Amino acid sequence: MRSLLIVLFGFIVSHFTVSAYAASYTIDPAHTYPYFEINHLGFSTMRGRFDKTSGKLTMDLAKKTGSVDITIEAASISTAHAKRDKHLRSPDFLNAAEYPTITFKSSKVTFTSDTTITVVGDLTITGVTKPATLMVTNIVCGNNPYNKKPQCGFDAHTSFKRSDFGLKYGLPGIGDEMKINFEVEAYKD
Repeated sequence: MRSLLIVLFGFIVSHFTVSAYAASYTIDPAHTYPYFEINHLGFSTMRGRFDKTSGKLTMDLAKKTGSVDITIEAASISTAHAKRDKHLRSPDFLNAAEYPTITFKSSKVTFTSDTTITVVGDLTITGVTKPATLMVTNIVCGNNPYNKKPQCGFDAHTSFKRSDFGLKYGLPGIGDEMKINFEVEAYKD
């Protein structure tokens, strides 16, 4: 859920084949998929996703710098179980009516290799902001073969304790550690 995070994306830089200057990208919500997993009562791993994500990425290839600003709509959570989804949107969990978005804003982007970037930033869930680190891998940039527009794609992941964000309902039966994974595509502005 830590959406989100995520977030995540000031990393694409090292594989993009355009000239080395600052560029801006818009996340493609139709091809961006944040999903989470958490232990359920010690018996299984429950998985779910967020269906509405937006955001911007910027990067400067020459300087190997970038930034990420991601927003996930909390009410778009989906676990394929309507009653559970309603409960996850309630004040027991995401309190989507009072806190409609989950955000990630980067503060530092570090290129650890040609294909891996570490993005450090602030993750905000239910109005609580905590530091989070996103590992970005499988970075591929180029022209989309169908519409010929420049774009980048990558995978990213992070984990955190939901209790750090005040999400304590069901502990310890419902796990404290949440893992968030992202599949992201973004188009050059």
